[in-house]
Amino acid sequence: MKNLLYLLYISAFCVLYSCSDNDNTETITYKIHEPVFMNAITFRNSIKVSVTPEEITQKGKICFYEGYLYISEPDKGIHIIDNRTPSEPKNVGYIELIGNADLSIRNNMLYADSYIDLVWFDISNPAQPELKGRLENVFENVLPPMENFQFGYDYAMCYLNDNKGVIVGWKLVERTEPVKQNMIVCHDYAYMQNSSSSSNGASGLNGSMSRFGLYQNYLYTVINNNMSIFNLSGDKPVKATDDIYIGWNVETIFSYKDNLFMGTPTGMLIYSVKDPLKPDYQSSLQHVYGCDPVVVEDDLAYVTIHSGNMCRQNTNELFIVDVSDVKMPKQIVSYAMTNPKGLGIDNGILFLCDDGLKVYKSDDPQKLMSSQLAHHKGMNGYDVIPHDNTLMMIAEGGLYQYDYSDLQNIRQISVLSIGK
Repeated sequence: MKNLLYLLYISAFCVLYSCSDNDNTETITYKIHEPVFMNAITFRNSIKVSVTPEEITQKGKICFYEGYLYISEPDKGIHIIDNRTPSEPKNVGYIELIGNADLSIRNNMLYADSYIDLVWFDISNPAQPELKGRLENVFENVLPPMENFQFGYDYAMCYLNDNKGVIVGWKLVERTEPVKQNMIVCHDYAYMQNSSSSSNGASGLNGSMSRFGLYQNYLYTVINNNMSIFNLSGDKPVKATDDIYIGWNVETIFSYKDNLFMGTPTGMLIYSVKDPLKPDYQSSLQHVYGCDPVVVEDDLAYVTIHSGNMCRQNTNELFIVDVSDVKMPKQIVSYAMTNPKGLGIDNGILFLCDDGLKVYKSDDPQKLMSSQLAHHKGMNGYDVIPHDNTLMMIAEGGLYQYDYSDLQNIRQISVLSIGK
C-alpha cells in the first residue's frame, strides 16, 4: 500500500482498522485529500490586473503603502483600496493571483506569493499595477489550504506526481483498503497557507499575520518550516541563499530593529539579522500550544494565542514579554482574552482583535487591563494596521477604520463591506 500520509505539521492521530465478515481480510476506511492539479503554463499565465474592482468575498492579510491598502483574498488575488481618505475608502482595482496568501511592498514594488512562486508588480500607479516578473519554484512543498484540515492528504500524489502540474486545490475522498500486518495509518492536520512591519526605507506596513518581513534590502519569507531570503536591491529580486530550515512551522514574522520575531504554534522565536544573509538564532519563549502573531515596540513584545483553530487547544491569552535582551526574553504578564487574533502597536497604544476591537494604553504592562481606552464590538476582527492616527482592521464582515487622534474618543469612521 502506498504511503498515504506524511506528517508535516502537528502530532498525528491514528485510525483503527477492522476485519471483513466475509474473508477475515483486515481493511481500513478513511477520508483523505487528493490533490487537484493545474497545468503549470496555465497557472503562470493566469495573472490578470484589472482597474475594475472585484467584490471582496473573504478577509485576508493586509499591507498599507502610501495611502493605499492592499488586501489579499486567500488563494484568489489582491484587492486595491484607495485609502487616502479613510472615511471614504474606495475599491479601485484587483490583481487576480492564484495561490496568494502574503505580500510586502518596498520602493513601489509589491512582492507576493503564488503558491510555489514569487511574483512582483510595479505599483508606481497604485490603481494599475504592472506585472514585472516571477521567480518559479522558490517555495518548496507549498500546498493549498484544506477546509477539512482534520483529514490528511496523499503525499505520494502530491510530491511524486511526475510533473502533473501545480497543486491548486483538494478533493476529499473516502477509501477502503486492505491493511498490511502491523500497518498504522495516521492523519496529520496539514494547513499550508494561512499563515510584519518594517521601518526600513519606503516600505509598506504589514499586519501582524504576515509571513513576509522586510529588513534593509532583503525580503524574508517563512512558509512551513523554511525561511527564504530575497535580495531586493537590484532590478529584480534574487534568492540570496539556500532556504534555511527553521522548524517549528513558523506562522508569522515581525521585523524590529536588527531582529526577526516569529510566531509559531508553540512559542515565539527570535533571530538576529545583523548579518542579513545569516540569520542567527537568539532564543525562544515557549507557551501552551496555540497559533500566534507577534508585534514589538520599545523592547516589549505582544503575543496572542487563540482557540477555535487547527491548533486544537482552548487557550485564549495575551502575553507581554520583555525582549530588551533578545537572548533571554522574559514574560512579564499574561491576560485571559476571549479569542484574540491580530494586533498592532503604535506609540504605546495597543490595538487587539478580540471580541471586536480592544484598545489599550500599554505604558505599564502590569496595568494593561485597567488602561483600556475603547472596546468596539459587533465584528470578528482578524488583523490590524495602525498608522497616522487611523486604525485599519480587517474582519469577517469588512474593513473597519477608526480615528484614534483623540484617545478619549476613538471612533469608527468607515466600513467597507466584505462578503455578500
